[in-house]
Formats: sequence, C-alpha cells, structure tokens
Amino acid sequence: MSDFPPPPDATTALDHDPIRASDAVIQRLRANHPSLIDLTTGRVERLLAALGHPEKRLPPVIHVAGTNGKGSTVAYLRAIAEAAGLKVHAITSPHLVRFAERIRVAGELISDARLEELTDQLEAANDGQPISFFEITTVLAFQAFAETPADLCVVEVGLGGRFDATNVFDAPAVSVITPVDYDHLEMLGPGLAKIAWEKAGVIKTGRPVVVARQMDEALDIIEREADAKMAPMLLMGRDFDAWEERGRLLVQMPERLLDLPPPSLFGGYQFANAGLAVAAALTLDHALSEEAIGQGVAAAVWPARFQRLTKGPLAELARARGSDLWLDGGHNPHAGRALAEAASRLVDRDGRPLVLVAGMFARKDAKGFFQPFAEMHPKVLATTFDSPQAAPADDIAEAARSAGLSVETVCDVEAGVRRALSGEGPAPHVLVCGGLHFAGEVLAMSRETWPT
Repeated sequence: MSDFPPPPDATTALDHDPIRASDAVIQRLRANHPSLIDLTTGRVERLLAALGHPEKRLPPVIHVAGTNGKGSTVAYLRAIAEAAGLKVHAITSPHLVRFAERIRVAGELISDARLEELTDQLEAANDGQPISFFEITTVLAFQAFAETPADLCVVEVGLGGRFDATNVFDAPAVSVITPVDYDHLEMLGPGLAKIAWEKAGVIKTGRPVVVARQMDEALDIIEREADAKMAPMLLMGRDFDAWEERGRLLVQMPERLLDLPPPSLFGGYQFANAGLAVAAALTLDHALSEEAIGQGVAAAVWPARFQRLTKGPLAELARARGSDLWLDGGHNPHAGRALAEAASRLVDRDGRPLVLVAGMFARKDAKGFFQPFAEMHPKVLATTFDSPQAAPADDIAEAARSAGLSVETVCDVEAGVRRALSGEGPAPHVLVCGGLHFAGEVLAMSRETWPT
C-alpha cells in the first residue's frame, strides 16, 4: 500500500490551467465546465466509456509527466517522429493564445470547425454530469485522435500524473518523467516525495519508463514505483546520458552513442530535455535512424520557452534599440535556475546587461524563481497582467528585492519593455518571464507571433 493516500473526493476551486477566453469553444467549455479540479480519473473514465473508449483506439502512446521540461520533451519527441516520416497526435497544456494549440491531430492543429463538432458530441455524451474544463478537453483530444489515423500519440500530463485526467492508459508504449521539483504545492504537496509520488503514477505494470536526472528524494519514490510495477526503468546518468560537447548533443545509450546537432531550443538544460526525448524515442523504436533523430532535435519548436522574439510590436521596439528580446514561461524555482543558466550564456557572449520584465501568478514562489539570477545582478521590472490570479506588481517587486535584485514596478509588459530599453549604455538583453499566461499575452499582441 502506498505511503500517500489519494486526494479527497471534494473538488477544489482552483484554476490551475488558466486560459484566455478568446475563441468560441473556450467560452462554451468554460461556461459549462468551470475550473473545479477533482484529482481522480473517475469523471474522465465515465465519459470515455460513454463514447466507446476512444483512448483504447489510439496509436502507441508516449505519456510525459514531470515538473519542468514536459512541453519541450514533447516537442522533441514529435519532431523526431515526424522527421522519421511518422504522423503524430499530441496533447499539451496550457495553450498560449488559442485553444487549438492544445490538440495536434496527425501533425496539424485541430480546426475550429472540428472543435465545434466534437464539443457537441461530448456535451451530448456527458449529459450534464459534472466534469471540469481540463477533463473534457482531454476526452475531446482522445476522441479526435481515435477518429484520425496516426503512428504515434504523445500525451503531456496536465497536473501531477497519478490522478491527472490523461492517466487512463493501462499500457503506454513508454512513460517519461522529466525533472521533478517543487510546484503546485497546494495540489500536489506538501513535500517533494509526495510530488514525486504523484508524477510516478504514470508508470504502468511491465511498461518501460525513461526518467530524467532527479533529486535523491524524488528518485527514491520513482524507483520504488517502478520496482513495484516491474517496469523497466532507464535513468539518465545511470543507464543512459546526454550532454553538450563542442556545441553538439551527445547521447550515450546502453549500446549506442549518438552525435547529434544542438537542440533547436536555447539553453544548456535543453540538451538534457532533448537527450531524454531521444532515449524515449529509441526505447519505443530502436530502428530510428540517427539522421532522423538529429533532424528532429534540430527542428523542434516550442513557443515561450526561451524563445527569441523577432516579430511583433515588442520585438520592433527591441530591434530599434539594438537589443534582443526573449520570452519564457517558466514560473518556479527549478525553471528559474534553468532560465538563469540560459540567460548567463547571452551575457557571457558580449557582456551586455540583462533586464527582466516579470509577471507571475500570486501563488508562485517568486523569490525562489528570482534567486538564481542573484549573481548576474539583472534589473527587474515587475509588472502584472490580465488575470484575477496575477500577483500585484508590488508583490513581485518585493520578492525580487528579497532575492537581492534591483527592482522597479511598471504598469504592464509593454511599459516594462520600453523601460528596459530606455537610458544610455549598451543595448540590453531583455527577458520577459514569469509564467505561460503572461507569455501568452505577449504572443497574442500580433498574429505574427501566434503559435502554429
């Protein structure tokens, strides 16, 4: 029996996956299915049964859990498979600008017309029974996938893993666990061991699991789960490894060394994310060519993950000043460490200063996010954004000050970028950061920057 009990049956009024109500399907789903989290899979299983179990008609599934790096790992997996000529379904969350970003059917974002049709079908099948926005979105994706032929299905966990709406597969082709760290403590905590137990719920009996490097406390829990399920476990740093060498990605598998191009996504941590995806892809299909793997690693696209913005109104402001503008949705201490490492690469290249324009949700550990930047001494321009859960700029500023950083407050992200670019001296590196909803506001400013 587990040391950790399941969560209570009562729902929790916490919108953990905020979205921007900008298209019809969001308004409809939000109106009918408020963001009430029920950390069990019962409601999803009921609706899937009413639809004839579409989750049992999917191509081989790669199920990806973890705290940070899930989306990037999914992006690499999809790009590797597509470079090998495979058609791939994928579900990710949250979206940045449009709801359709969550559901990619055989390589293409789901159409608005198909979303409307499926929403009609699912509303009828659900027959007015309780179900959350994320749950019905997950079922909608599985129904879309079941109706369209493909070779592979990559599923990103929404929250946790064990009781997540996506955790309905008895025998995934392979499960993946990215680094586990502190986040969503109000739902998954209180401690790292409990968080790891939640993530380890994607491990299934006899099915392989590929695991990123972990802190010892998290690894103990994951290994215990794998042993209990007799699941073959491939651990980075023990059974395989990935590292940067001479600007390239080297992946050492048990019987194979791959020398690959650098990952398309910026930052040293992306070598680990890409290496994890390579290991998972090879666990699924040992016949993948090194050429296809390399093409996928070099071609993956994942917006708002240390993304260089070259289009849109804010990018034009930066270009006029001779600055570069970056966007990242990381929002917890682990993401802060990775982001600070990536930003230090920019500063080390030319010595130009770094300025952060930061907005975050109120429940996040803002001080923990800022602390890894302390040695770089960036200026922080604290702001807020359009969400009832956004922290006031003054609260962000106080967290940055407590981490030892110099801070000003500004009214919004545009004012922050303008302030970052003002003044004399070298044109700075400007990094807009603090959360995916905040990043989505930036990308939503221009159709040129909408994810596709």
